[in-house]
Amino acid sequence: MNPLRRFDTWFRDHPILTDVLVACLLVFTVSGLSVGAAAPMGSPRGSELPWMLLSFFIAVGQLAPWAIRRWRPVLAAGITVSFCLLQLAIGPDLLPSIIAVPMMVHNLAVNGPRWASLAGIGAALAGAVLNGLKIAYAPPSFLDPGDALTSGTGFTHADPIQQVIICSSFAVGASAIVLSAWAFGDLARTRRLAMEQLRDRARQLEVEAAQERELAAADERNHIAREMHDIVAHSLQVIITQADGGRYAGAQDPAVAVGTLHTISDTGRRALGEMRRLLGVLRGPEAVEFHPQPGLADVGALVETIRLTGLEVEFTVEGTPRRELPAGGELAAYRALQESLTNTVRHGGPNARAMARLRWTARGLEISVDDDGRGAAASEETRGSGQGLTGLRERIGLFGGSVTAAPRQGGGLSVHATVPYQEI
Repeated sequence: MNPLRRFDTWFRDHPILTDVLVACLLVFTVSGLSVGAAAPMGSPRGSELPWMLLSFFIAVGQLAPWAIRRWRPVLAAGITVSFCLLQLAIGPDLLPSIIAVPMMVHNLAVNGPRWASLAGIGAALAGAVLNGLKIAYAPPSFLDPGDALTSGTGFTHADPIQQVIICSSFAVGASAIVLSAWAFGDLARTRRLAMEQLRDRARQLEVEAAQERELAAADERNHIAREMHDIVAHSLQVIITQADGGRYAGAQDPAVAVGTLHTISDTGRRALGEMRRLLGVLRGPEAVEFHPQPGLADVGALVETIRLTGLEVEFTVEGTPRRELPAGGELAAYRALQESLTNTVRHGGPNARAMARLRWTARGLEISVDDDGRGAAASEETRGSGQGLTGLRERIGLFGGSVTAAPRQGGGLSVHATVPYQEI
């Protein structure tokens, strides 16, 4: 790995420690330069010591707050401003440690609140103008103005035009540096906020994708549960009923047993084919064997299969369709009729009869199945779990329809379902 990349990774992983190290480096280097710059040439021996100590104190105060600039940006800027005001009042005109000003302005623009960023740029611009006025018009305040050093640091005896030029040049130059630092800091702040928004959006998209996957999985589980119930419950009910009937009838008439076994075989094969198709969907698109789904054209065969169980079914169709049902609507109607008749076979008891009717209306298709069996009053041995009606409601509800199931007066159960047309 590139050593520079390692350093960059370490600095990013330890931001506070990095700021402390940088602050120490600035204090030990720039403050030394500030002390050297504060000792004017030609000054009397020993007179520069207080000036150097003051310069060192100011330089440390301006540079040391960089150690907390990331987690306390406003406090760090406030300390630096305080020592800059001290320099402006009684300190030297220029110190190398003044570099802390544009650095803090940049830091406020990046890490500080918006009001602190604007206040920082305002204070820095005002300081640039005041420092320019001090350099152009004020004598050094720490030394005696009558000292020989005054003529080398102050401009009290300069030409007024020269004073204006000096003040303007310093103010403009310092303001340009401060404004550049603030502009780059504000640009970095904008980029940081944009990156944070992108990261937040990416996390939100991950959460939404996970939720969508969970919803899709739950929907698919419900779909599989409905298909399994419709296929297995109906087919097994027919097989069980035929097997029971054939067992008793075969003792009297073997031909009946042969016919019963033939019905069981056909029903089992159809159920096996449906199960294979469903398992193919679970394995993936490449494993799917596409077979036509049952629809209203297969209702007659369904009723005949139910009649083979011994249930007497009266089936009628009324009206003519105004238009086709929505895609999958015919399958939903077929499953509604299948589930209702299968429930009658399972829970109706002996000698039960069912009246099934398909009625086309101006709004769509109505499916009605009434029986005179035990229905809701069935014993615990024959009572189901309710999964069939629940799945039926879910299936019909996908197409905007409804399902109602209620006991009939005098015994039995009435199931009513509607599948509306899909209006364009």
